[in-house]
Amino acid sequence: MINRKSDRVMVPAILVISILVPVLVLILMYLPERYDVLGGNFNNFPLFHAVLNFFTALLLIAGYLSMRKKELAWHRNLMISAFFLSAVFLVSYVISKISNEPVPYGGEGVLKYIYFFILITHILLSAIIVPLVLFTMYRGLTGEVGKHRKIARYTFPIWLYVAVTGVLVYLFMAPYY
Repeated sequence: MINRKSDRVMVPAILVISILVPVLVLILMYLPERYDVLGGNFNNFPLFHAVLNFFTALLLIAGYLSMRKKELAWHRNLMISAFFLSAVFLVSYVISKISNEPVPYGGEGVLKYIYFFILITHILLSAIIVPLVLFTMYRGLTGEVGKHRKIARYTFPIWLYVAVTGVLVYLFMAPYY
């Protein structure tokens, strides 16, 4: 079991990270100028992000299924892997936003409304998922099974939605990159 001293450090740390990440991404989206961070033209960021989201979704589903089968070591490892891919995505996404101009969606008609619904819900839930994932991981890794289960009920479907809609956003945008 975790002691209260650990919570006094980790809970504020998770809250600070949960605020800083979306704020940083928002600031980067509105940079007046782009910077060639990696020293080359990386136009494949969107495809890379879609691949990361796709495999994150697969890992989340596999992690959920392993938990249902009571294969807890597999569950832990799959969820840590999903977290790792999400972290790689986040770092890559930040570099992408610093390096590349935004690309507008060029679709029309009903597809435009579907795209923007998916995009807006994806963006909103991706900000919400940061603290949910961090608290869920923290509670799971510290053996607080009851608290872990309670928050994971919300974290899993939202995280899966964010991963799947990340792929859908790419598919909608692919013709315009």
